[in-house]
Amino acid sequence: MANAQRLHVTAFGGFSNYQGDLQDKRFTLNQSHAAFGIGAAYEVTDKIAARANITFGKLSGDDKQNTKNAARNLNFTSSITDIHLGLEYYLLNPYNHRLTPYVFAGISYFSYNPYTYDTLNRNFFLQPLSTEGQGFLQGRSKYKLNQFSFPFGGGAKFSLSENIRVGAEVGLRKTNTDYLDDVSTEYVDQALLLANRGAKAVDLAFRGDEVKTGDPYPAAGAQRGSAKNKDWYYFAGLTLDIRLNGGSGTSKGGAKSRTGCPTNIY
Repeated sequence: MANAQRLHVTAFGGFSNYQGDLQDKRFTLNQSHAAFGIGAAYEVTDKIAARANITFGKLSGDDKQNTKNAARNLNFTSSITDIHLGLEYYLLNPYNHRLTPYVFAGISYFSYNPYTYDTLNRNFFLQPLSTEGQGFLQGRSKYKLNQFSFPFGGGAKFSLSENIRVGAEVGLRKTNTDYLDDVSTEYVDQALLLANRGAKAVDLAFRGDEVKTGDPYPAAGAQRGSAKNKDWYYFAGLTLDIRLNGGSGTSKGGAKSRTGCPTNIY
């Protein structure tokens, strides 16, 4: 099928999550949220495709879910939008095999904006509050809410026909920021934070005083998070791939099938 259409439309549905100072597991369903996306792919060859998609999800973390830092009592939530460009490589020719594993890598541009709720259930975005002195403390600049990440992952697709494939995929995103959750380094001096960003910044920079056995605001320089490792986020779920204006009956690899399906299950 030399003249067969090589353009596919794709859809994704699953969950999003992250790893950082409020969620130390690399991959977990704990504190995960629904995610969905749409995209397109173009076959460069039978086994290589260029892909582009946009995925929408949500990230969150809460010290109440992690006993190691329960006394810190921080939490955050953020929507995340991920625009991804990459290449996909099939380990088997999908026109000759029904079940085809694949890997992918590329680059993503993502946006996020961590927020939390105070004790009166009022919403506050955290980046403007400079909870670790970003923007007024020397050496700590404000973190950007739009950045690049480096995605990679893999999955497997099952061909229902030559033109329709369903599958499962896991995609990790390595970032260059440690502030997906607004937590990275040390506590800034309480008086200095109050003078520069106000009482609400102090309230939300440390929330251990909200629990029954709460501690006072920590001294300047006390550890708030760990800057050794950057944050990650990821998407995992099911995929749908539809080839536009595709033919049927003959695979691109030359094998014929009455149904238009690949002739080999594996």
